[in-house]
Amino acid sequence: MNIILLTVDALRFDHLSLYDYEVSTFPKLEPLNDESAHFTRTFSVSSHTREAVPGLLTGQFPDEAVSEGYHLDTETVAEPLRDAGYQTGAFHSNPFSSRAYGFDDSFDTFDDDLYLGNSKLIALAQRLWDKIRNEHYVRAAEINRRSLSWIDNLDREPFFLWNHYMDAHGPYEPPETIFKSVHNISKPDINTRKLHRRSINNPESITPQEREQLIELYDAEIRYVHKHISTFLEALEDRDLLASSLVIITADHGEGFGENGYYSHPRYLHDDLTHVPLIVSGPELPSGTYDAPVSTLDIVPTILQAAKETGSEGFPGMSLQNITTNSESMTDRVVFSQTRGEDDESELIRYSARTADDMASLVWDTTDDTFEIRDETSDSTLREALHSHASERNKTTARSAEPDELSSDVKERLEVLGYRE
Repeated sequence: MNIILLTVDALRFDHLSLYDYEVSTFPKLEPLNDESAHFTRTFSVSSHTREAVPGLLTGQFPDEAVSEGYHLDTETVAEPLRDAGYQTGAFHSNPFSSRAYGFDDSFDTFDDDLYLGNSKLIALAQRLWDKIRNEHYVRAAEINRRSLSWIDNLDREPFFLWNHYMDAHGPYEPPETIFKSVHNISKPDINTRKLHRRSINNPESITPQEREQLIELYDAEIRYVHKHISTFLEALEDRDLLASSLVIITADHGEGFGENGYYSHPRYLHDDLTHVPLIVSGPELPSGTYDAPVSTLDIVPTILQAAKETGSEGFPGMSLQNITTNSESMTDRVVFSQTRGEDDESELIRYSARTADDMASLVWDTTDDTFEIRDETSDSTLREALHSHASERNKTTARSAEPDELSSDVKERLEVLGYRE
């Protein structure tokens, strides 16, 4: 069985029209028809790429998945798959998931659109090309082209493919045709990059009109991603690969639009940042809609079980196939998220716990080993579960929030994406 993981950066669950959002952003993916499982209460293990993607690809909590400077410290799912005979490929352009952070290990082909490790002349050419095309990440259409070319040139199966789409990540710059098709108006004539940066650095300055513009641009980007995920699935169907493959579609984290006093995706654990979509299609997975709480940590056990490997052994998550089989008994399941602080909050670790109907969070101060429950819940059992989980996680070695020295091309892309000043 081939395994295909499609992740979208910064895609929040409640902005998908598939789940009753009022704007037509993400309707049903026709190539999947009704042969897919929808998990409506999926929570990312963290709220930003540096901890969310490592958790998603390794199946481990971020404090185990990454080491100093957020370098990958645990094998990704690609390693046991490659050992089992899978050909492995990854296609994306997020610098935080690039070879600069060790993500290329165990991938036979790893295309992160960066020329790291090559000559300075090539690196300069890379930055010049970014400026000429006025894009600092690879659009979904190009990710599709590269990954499909890789599939077409494989000499055998099975394969594991990971595509990560950056289009819903700020600054939001959807094509004019897509924006007009979604909103039936022309795209606003504004400097989206300056507005995006100001929304991060000075959220109080964003007017109601500017907030609405940001949301409209974001929604149009989601529709653009939907279009190209659909195109990709159709291409798999044309190659007679779709029906026999495990296809997982999800996001690393969500995106904030002022609901909790911030924009983009800082280090908090509110639902706008952690509640993500999860759609799974595979010959051994029952279709339907499932409301039991699940985590992005459940993805690796699901993949390994489908590949007839180790299943959920040694992972905090569990296979989604087991969840669908026992969905009625999973309503009381608790899933956890976490994120380290940054800058003046670098000694803090935030934890959250969620059931199907409730949520609790706490902040742990590693300087004096104290904690404070921030979100009250009447469920004492949930609060106790959260405290127990945080206590256990906090026994791990504290990680540095300071990244290692990065190459100039990585720095420039991070600046455009709003990660650096």
